[in-house]
Amino acid sequence: MLNGKTAIITGSTSGIGLGIARALAADGANIMLNGFGDAALIDRLKKELAAGGIAVDHHPADMTRPAEIADLVRQTAARFGSVDILVNNAGIQHVAAIEDFPAERWDAVIAINLTSAFHTMHHALPLMKSRNWGRVINIASAHGLVASAMKSAYVAAKHGIVGLTKVAALENAQSGITVNAICPGWVLTPLVQKQIDARAAERGLTPDAARRELLGEKQPSLEFVTPEQLGALAVFLCSDAAAQIRGASYAVDGGWTAQ
Repeated sequence: MLNGKTAIITGSTSGIGLGIARALAADGANIMLNGFGDAALIDRLKKELAAGGIAVDHHPADMTRPAEIADLVRQTAARFGSVDILVNNAGIQHVAAIEDFPAERWDAVIAINLTSAFHTMHHALPLMKSRNWGRVINIASAHGLVASAMKSAYVAAKHGIVGLTKVAALENAQSGITVNAICPGWVLTPLVQKQIDARAAERGLTPDAARRELLGEKQPSLEFVTPEQLGALAVFLCSDAAAQIRGASYAVDGGWTAQ
């Protein structure tokens, strides 16, 4: 149980991040949410998570802004007394051939998907070291292990996250701090649902046929990974049973990277 521990989850107002926040909260951790969303949505999420008896807050840090990231960590420590668990989940995507890829979109994808994880760890690791306990979980991707065309910035960032995870794990190998990565395949988030709907409309497919076609291109199980499954893995990585798992990258991808 994570009672008394505090977790920051970036990009946690929807999708994977919210699934992980729910799982950690259910295991007793206090939660600092982060991400965009209107005030009513954020208030509803805070009340939902707090119903389990834990403390919850939200910080609106923009993951492209180092000063705001520093404030996220600082305010979490001030609000809860510690930062014990850090989940770097915030991410964006842009799809284009390299020669057509707008430079500003490259910069944004690298900033949010990779550089923000450096900044959060830069500020959170000293707090974890002061207590000789911590868990850093970086949400990479199947694209942190293999590549796909048209996704240069995303693939570069996610490969970078896997490498950054290994370095941080080695630097803290003789401490009570572990650093690991989770590499999901297709997860049915609102963003992916939009892709399915667009594919169905463009090709005259039923939603189920569009779903199977999308999965069939990469994910042999033909089933989506769920945020709940990723949340359960995050809880395990925070447990004592995972104390000697360091610098690992867990593929949760329906067989995608086994091909």
